[in-house]
Amino acid sequence: MNIQLTENLGEVNCGRIRIYRKFLYVSLAFGVLAVMLSIYYFMWLSVPSTIMLKVGMDQKLNFNVPATGELYKEAVEVSGNIGTGRPKDGGSIHIDLGRPVTLKANQIDQYKLQLKLFGVIPLKEVSVEVIQDIQLKPSGIPIGIYVKTKGVLVVGIGEFEGEDGQSVNPGKYVFQVGDYILEINDDEVGGKKELIEKIKYSEGQELVFKVQRGDMVIEVKAKPELNQNGEYKMGIWVRDNAQGVGTMTYVDENGCFGALGHGINDVDTSTLMALKSGTLYHTEIIGITRGATGSPGELTGYIEYDDGNVMGDITDNTTRGIFGVCIPEIAEDDTYDYLPLGLKQEIKKGPAQIICSLGNGTHVYDVEITDINLENDNINRGIVLKITDPELLNVTGGIVQGMSGSPIIQDGKLIGAVTHVLVQDPAKGYGIFIEEMLMH
Repeated sequence: MNIQLTENLGEVNCGRIRIYRKFLYVSLAFGVLAVMLSIYYFMWLSVPSTIMLKVGMDQKLNFNVPATGELYKEAVEVSGNIGTGRPKDGGSIHIDLGRPVTLKANQIDQYKLQLKLFGVIPLKEVSVEVIQDIQLKPSGIPIGIYVKTKGVLVVGIGEFEGEDGQSVNPGKYVFQVGDYILEINDDEVGGKKELIEKIKYSEGQELVFKVQRGDMVIEVKAKPELNQNGEYKMGIWVRDNAQGVGTMTYVDENGCFGALGHGINDVDTSTLMALKSGTLYHTEIIGITRGATGSPGELTGYIEYDDGNVMGDITDNTTRGIFGVCIPEIAEDDTYDYLPLGLKQEIKKGPAQIICSLGNGTHVYDVEITDINLENDNINRGIVLKITDPELLNVTGGIVQGMSGSPIIQDGKLIGAVTHVLVQDPAKGYGIFIEEMLMH
């Protein structure tokens, strides 16, 4: 009996050992796979999907990634550690990003670079875009912003008490938060007040609404209902404008400006506001709320919305910022000189400066670039920076609301604009690459 029991225990132990071994092998395989995928992803992040070059200028690339590929297009000269070359029409040249390489494009155009790790594993397709070698004048002045939406934005849907005291909501299954109401019964809706009037005097008849929902324009139908005061309502909350304070980033040689470094989003829906028209106004900074951990600070501006206070017209509201045309007074301001662009591959970690105003004119403040995200899903967070200037830290605690758009300068080049503050550490924040703003 003892011998039989010992044999059974031995078989059980052997079975357990085999299971443990299999588990270890599987864990090892998954661990190796995870490491390989992490390395692959790191390599993928190390090369931007779009590389910009200035026409007619040598541009050094030093990504230090063991990837090679073929660059397609004509009229591209390549020089550096890999030698030089020029493709013929329809040909290509070989690029090795494991070594420093210098590209030079002789004309404005677009190119493709098919990259493979170690020349074997597909990594990514890179767009190489050649842009005009322009210069921009950094601004840093505070701006008052007023924008009017294209159509009327639905920011909420809810119930109200009907004529009989019962809760009603005629718009509940018709509209969605984020919809833009463009027309009612084929008549353009000029604003919030006009929309309310058309519903109020509908006499309860079914109305046909033309609505922009995302990228689609659709028609929906709904019947307004009477409330307790005998007025026809739809049960929707709407908005047709937005105001705020920000910072102008740059002015170009044609008097066009870029500002904010991010779009104007509706405060309730967080969606990018569809722009019908917009105006920049002079603003005076009258108060500063200092930022603290968990509580972002703010620049408070006083704005007079009158014609004598206009700085320019806003023509575009995009995820990369707001853009438009300045009045001559702003375009001709010579506080700062025109600067060349600093493309993302030229930026390095270390000292830099930002330009902004705390209410006593614009000033240059010291910052440090702590990280550079060449390939970030969020285009507004390509640059990671930290405020190091003692004066700015003393007054604001770091980056505060209203500083969005403050130009970032490094080595005499305009490289980007401040966009966000890190709420848990107001001395730190993010910026957008200037080349991203130019792609609006």
